Amino acid sequence: MQRSTVDAATPPQAPPAGIVFDYQLGGGYAPAAGVGGVVRDSTDEPAEGLYSVCYVNGFQTQPADRDDWLDEHPDLVLHSDGEPLVDENWPDELILDTSTADKRQRIAARLADTLDRCASAGFDAIEIDNLDSYTRSDGRLGQDDAVALATLYAQQAHAAGLAIGQKNSAELGARGRDDAGFDFAVAEECHRWNECALYTEVWGELVIDIEYTDDLRGDFDDLCADPQVPASTILRDRDLTTPSDPGYRFAACGITEAE
Repeated sequence: MQRSTVDAATPPQAPPAGIVFDYQLGGGYAPAAGVGGVVRDSTDEPAEGLYSVCYVNGFQTQPADRDDWLDEHPDLVLHSDGEPLVDENWPDELILDTSTADKRQRIAARLADTLDRCASAGFDAIEIDNLDSYTRSDGRLGQDDAVALATLYAQQAHAAGLAIGQKNSAELGARGRDDAGFDFAVAEECHRWNECALYTEVWGELVIDIEYTDDLRGDFDDLCADPQVPASTILRDRDLTTPSDPGYRFAACGITEAE
């Protein structure tokens, strides 16, 4: 399959500024009218004709891969008192050990096939998740470790013709762009946590923001009217379900809500 909007021979292209995205990690489906881009899991397919971002968990293990990491690369999983360190919010995910250059190289090599699969499937970019895992490492990892691994991912993505998005981590400031080489940002709940300006000061309109229905600060229409909120801001249900699920919600600044 050819890349959906960017030919594989061309340099990586960041998303068009300000377009409406749908965040479809719970499974791909036909986007609503007015949507110009999607984010889907690396095991999914891009949306034909739309800018498509491939989700990759680059700093923690995916639940299905947990045992493989422990069996094949136990030293690449961060341990505390002899036990693998888990993300308390996602207890099926283990935090990867980014503390040395050797480990970072080996982690990046382990994820290289996933990035290549995103490219060969036809995605335009990748979103690399859990960049902020160092904040959940009980002090065993630092921001410099995360930026160093992110730099390797950016190099791999660009070599494959993919742009790469910084996921969350507003505290990086311009380091994600200038040091790691990210091309755009994906933020979760920047309005809820009053962080949107931290992203837009660095990225301008190249920020995709996802707010969630279960923890929305105020009314979504009022949120969209806030000048600090990125143009590419959407509202989703926390579980990121598909339209067939009763809990499904999707709305976007600039287009009519779909339920």
